[in-house]
Amino acid sequence: METNAASATSNQTHQHQFHQTPPQPYHKHHGLLHSNSVFAIIIATTSLIALLAIFFIVLILRRLKSAKKNANWQRGNTSYDKSINVAQNPAIYNCSPDVKGGCLSGGNLGRGSLEAANGSNKRHGRGVQVFTYKELEAATEGFSERNVLGSGGYGVVYKGVLSDGTVAAIKMLHWQGKQGERAFRIEVDLLSRLHSPYLVDLLGYCADQNHRLLILEYMPHGTLKHHLHPSHSHSQHRPLDWGTRLAIALDCARALEFLHEHAVPSVIHRDFKCTNILLDSNFRAKVSDFGLAKMVSDKVNGQILTRVLGTTGYLAPEYASTGKLTTKSDVYSYGIILLELLTGRVPVDSKRPPGEHVLVSWALPRLTNREKVLEMVDPALKGHCSKKELIQVAAIAAMCVQAEADYRPLMTDVAQSLIPLAKNHSISSSNSLRFQNNAVSPRC
Repeated sequence: METNAASATSNQTHQHQFHQTPPQPYHKHHGLLHSNSVFAIIIATTSLIALLAIFFIVLILRRLKSAKKNANWQRGNTSYDKSINVAQNPAIYNCSPDVKGGCLSGGNLGRGSLEAANGSNKRHGRGVQVFTYKELEAATEGFSERNVLGSGGYGVVYKGVLSDGTVAAIKMLHWQGKQGERAFRIEVDLLSRLHSPYLVDLLGYCADQNHRLLILEYMPHGTLKHHLHPSHSHSQHRPLDWGTRLAIALDCARALEFLHEHAVPSVIHRDFKCTNILLDSNFRAKVSDFGLAKMVSDKVNGQILTRVLGTTGYLAPEYASTGKLTTKSDVYSYGIILLELLTGRVPVDSKRPPGEHVLVSWALPRLTNREKVLEMVDPALKGHCSKKELIQVAAIAAMCVQAEADYRPLMTDVAQSLIPLAKNHSISSSNSLRFQNNAVSPRC
């Protein structure tokens, strides 16, 4: 009995001690795990914040770098000697405007200033604007005949003064149907996005009901055609001197270089000719009229298959016969312009003797013969130009008008070839130095 009682007492004491003693090792291990979890969460959160901070810093630096490049690009626009560097910054565009409810819209093109969407027009201190028909009617004095600058199949161009005093060329399009609407939309789209000192600036447009008008930079000396092939109404124009012709050739080459090799996607003008080359107050050339232009993003197997449109005498043979359009088609048209600058002749002239009706057919065999080159030169240039320079320009023209497109050069190569020739002549803003002067250059 006493033994059993002692044993029971011993068991109770042992059980009491077991319940009273806390499991110290277990609680210690649990606290350690909790501390490690918190520490891991803190490290993960800190790392995430650091990564986000690095990402935003990189993003800000890239934007600052891009803004700096754009600022340099804009500064380069104002210098003739450095303007070739403008093309290093590609122009990117992805959409075309649509006409809805009588007003051009689409993307960021709409009523009011388009400066934020399309880049500001630094020359005029504003972006592309939308005008009403009444505003343009007032600017041209009711589209008066005395304000007509020129006309053609596309419509009529008027000289106008906008409400802020800006003198502008107001182009009223007469094309009807889908082709006319397409030409209008393309020209607004391209000129509002492409900015180069070698392209005519688009100041604004009007899509009021059925009216389609373009408001363009005013070029005081009109088209190159007026000076090379003056009609009776422009008979007061004196022949351009050789130095001015070289400068015009270089400006045109740089315009096509910009369109072909620095715009993204590339642009084919498709109607490059004398009447679409305009001259400013200093006789610097700019290219206009992009209604027939094509973007190279539309090409298949390196070529664009399209309807043959353009002007007889300027069309590349492969394009005229098959409708296959490439940038080399513009190079051919440029070669025709060089021939016009050299010879003073129009591309097609049925009044010429047999064998001389088509300029390129008559000129091509003579371009590589030094003596015959001198014979084919514009009579207005004889005695006032360098024989060496004539031969060099003739060689460039011969390459551009090759029947095989692959043999024609890139416009970058053409521009680089013309730069040293153009720089041999002083570029002056004085009109008196823009015409024939016996002391201009060595006799040819």
